[in-house]
Amino acid sequence: MASLPKEEPRTIAADEEAAFLDTIDRWIEREVKPVVMHHDHKDIWPAELVDQMIEMGLFGATIGQEYGGLGLPATTYAKIVARISSYWMAITGIFNSHLIMACAVERFGTPAQKAKWLPRFASGEIRGGLALTEPNAGTDLQAIRTTAVREGDGWRINGAKTFITNGVTADIAVIAARTGAEPGAKGISLFFCETARPGYQVGRKLDKVGQHSSDVAEIFFDDLRVPAEYLLGAENQGFVLMMQELPQERMSIAVTAHSAAQRAYDLTVDYVKQRQAFGHTLLEFQNTRFVLAELRTKLQVGWAHLDACIAALLQGKLTTD
Repeated sequence: MASLPKEEPRTIAADEEAAFLDTIDRWIEREVKPVVMHHDHKDIWPAELVDQMIEMGLFGATIGQEYGGLGLPATTYAKIVARISSYWMAITGIFNSHLIMACAVERFGTPAQKAKWLPRFASGEIRGGLALTEPNAGTDLQAIRTTAVREGDGWRINGAKTFITNGVTADIAVIAARTGAEPGAKGISLFFCETARPGYQVGRKLDKVGQHSSDVAEIFFDDLRVPAEYLLGAENQGFVLMMQELPQERMSIAVTAHSAAQRAYDLTVDYVKQRQAFGHTLLEFQNTRFVLAELRTKLQVGWAHLDACIAALLQGKLTTD
């Protein structure tokens, strides 16, 4: 398959970016910090915060302005993800999974698909997720068993997915299914589908060791029928398309994780400045300072590496290696 044409990097004026990030910071202080512990400990999906994120435009953050999105560049989006993840990784995953799905439609969809779906994605009218991971394959996408068989003017999909973020609440899912007889990466195609269609079944909401407020679920397809025009990209080219999206997805995950690590470090520093032992604060002990110095060095190296990766992503040079 021919490579996609290189897109011009999106830009934003410095004052516009600063104003938007200030809005995010004030929202975190006002709305996120007061509820994060209660919601996460009680496994509560943050419906009210999702509505607020939609109102701020986060569900259209990276979607082009021509489709009603904010059209933010990767650098600005990374700063948004870093800020929110520092306090609550779970809600970052809610809109990030939606945007990865929307980005796939924007990059690989037909003009008709883009015109029909992207404005609704950008407005938050419908929210989505990616149905890729499978029970027996994990994240090894070459080993998926879900099948899509052509029938008349549509496709019939059967199979199962698991660990699907937004699995309970998504209105649209992009599904990876095997359409060819060849094993491995060949013969995989992508489809998008309304989750309310007959044959699309949401299974258990899964328990996790963290990020409890993010709904992650099992999905089952039992003779799920979708129209032919719901094929995303070329038939049997789904794996290639997914690999083209992987660098950006990994970038978002890395920023999320590193931001949480930075927040944990900052909280630890605050704690050891106050905690007393044997007549001294913990920060006064030499071993505490050695450990903190090593952690701070790792964090600084990580931020520098992420900056380099984002620059490579903007240039179309970030690979999956």
